[in-house]
Amino acid sequence: MLMTGAEHVRWDLRDLYPDETALQQDLAQGLAQAEAFYARYHSKIASLDAEALAEALRQYEAILDRLGRAYTYAYLNWATQTEDPACGALLQQVREAYAQATKHLLFLELEWAQLEAERAQELLAAEVLRPFRHYLELQQRLRPHLLSEPEEKILAEKRVTGRDAWVRFFDELLGAMRFSLDGQLLTEQEVLAKLYDPDREVRRQAALALTEGLKTRLRELTYVFNIVLADKAAEDRLRGYRSWIESRNLANEVSDEMVEALIQAVTERYELVARFYELKRRLLGYAELYDYDRYAPIGQASTRYSWEEARQLVQSAYDAFHPRLGRIVAEFFERRWIDAALVPGKRSGAFSHGAVPSAHPYILLNYTGTIRDVQTLAHELGHGVHQYLSRKQGVLQADTPLTMAETASVFGEMLVFERLMAAETDAANRLAMLMGKIDDTIATVFRQVAMNRFEDRIHVARRTQGELPPEAFCAYWMETQQAMFQGSVTLGEHYRYWWSYIPHFVHTPGYVYAYAFGELLVLALFARYREEGDTFAERYLALLEAGGSDWPHVLVGRLGVDLKDTTFWHQGLTAIEALIEQAEALAEQVLGSTNAQAA
Repeated sequence: MLMTGAEHVRWDLRDLYPDETALQQDLAQGLAQAEAFYARYHSKIASLDAEALAEALRQYEAILDRLGRAYTYAYLNWATQTEDPACGALLQQVREAYAQATKHLLFLELEWAQLEAERAQELLAAEVLRPFRHYLELQQRLRPHLLSEPEEKILAEKRVTGRDAWVRFFDELLGAMRFSLDGQLLTEQEVLAKLYDPDREVRRQAALALTEGLKTRLRELTYVFNIVLADKAAEDRLRGYRSWIESRNLANEVSDEMVEALIQAVTERYELVARFYELKRRLLGYAELYDYDRYAPIGQASTRYSWEEARQLVQSAYDAFHPRLGRIVAEFFERRWIDAALVPGKRSGAFSHGAVPSAHPYILLNYTGTIRDVQTLAHELGHGVHQYLSRKQGVLQADTPLTMAETASVFGEMLVFERLMAAETDAANRLAMLMGKIDDTIATVFRQVAMNRFEDRIHVARRTQGELPPEAFCAYWMETQQAMFQGSVTLGEHYRYWWSYIPHFVHTPGYVYAYAFGELLVLALFARYREEGDTFAERYLALLEAGGSDWPHVLVGRLGVDLKDTTFWHQGLTAIEALIEQAEALAEQVLGSTNAQAA
């Protein structure tokens, strides 16, 4: 891998704790506070007036913040050192302590949810409960799916050695895997980066190396998937959910009907995927496009960016949109809130961890210097500024549902992309950047919905057929992927196994459609931004600051977007079609110029 300047970009976790002793003290104090909270408020929530309930919620938030700080440190410390047993042991200790504290705290939500609706509405009208209102509304909605307090305590404690343990095993397994390519042993992130290489043979060999590595651990990976599927089925059954996706939709604060409308709208436009890849095949000059060609760069898309160049590009884009965002982004770099180095044992991919309101977010990347990595930096900083601004809502209302969680990240990507396009006058370079952007959009909207279709197949099959063999997963994967490509991409035999490394299926079942939701929402918001200009920026910041303090349709409605309009998704898909049309026109211009020069 080429040197980028990110090799020594490591985060500083001392903002959370100066040493592990301080963490241990917080754990002990948090557990003691949870026990005291139980003694003071258990069986009394229904009898509290608005002022007393607000005080209880403030104490509850303080305990969650203390415990969340310990959890954040342990998780981030482990995420960059998944092969270190000491880091894994600390993470497990914190998880077990968190589970113990949760047993003393979960009564609050249970007792509030059981409160009669009329009494709950009376309390929610009180001004003193305004900082907690939406959180309390959401807990009331969960009432039909909550179990008794003893049952909830058992589930909370068993989760540590149940599903959470399998998630950790999955992450550590992939973190420890090495993939043999040209005599080198590469990490998962390094071999995936090769799929963006301009050399077709390098991409092909990387694809085969990825598959061969996955196949050596297919038994373990298949078992993890089966366990996670079975665990979710059992919990859904206990809680009375009618389908595998219902609990996710409820957590995302959207209706089943809205999600179905999204899925249907996207799958009905799969021809846009085929249309794009046909254009890409022509530009690459191939007779046939294979799965390992999907992310092949076009022209200048292969340009490498140093870490400093990426920083300047992304920071300037945020600053141009709103100086306050630019200042927040600068803090991530200056105060070492980012870990970007490629190191063995580090978790693959990228994320922004919101931590707790008393601290600040942290960003993990595996930076290799590609244009896609620059966009990933823009993406995760979007999450980061969102989490930074929403801290004012407190622990209980800072986080957004997943459907809104991708809004700021995708918007940040768009800001950087627009800046790149505006500065470029050469048609071939503009085409290269546009093709790269559409590549990402196809992956974010269509591929994520295709993966949702795969998830639907495996969850339903696991519940009706029992434990699934590897070939069943492979068959469902190929079926749902081929439906999306519509023959525009040839999927090799090796591609059958690529479901097995995707973490979202294990970490957060049902997550993936939120990416499509967020991308289409941002296309609508960006259209508003183009129409309104600078006046939009202040209202956009207000949206980020609001965090999860209201329903998604209410929050984005303030910016002129109606999520309840059934035509909403089609508007976003039309915007994607417009991007493809723009690329097709540029391609004709570039290819025509090339042919003329050849003649």
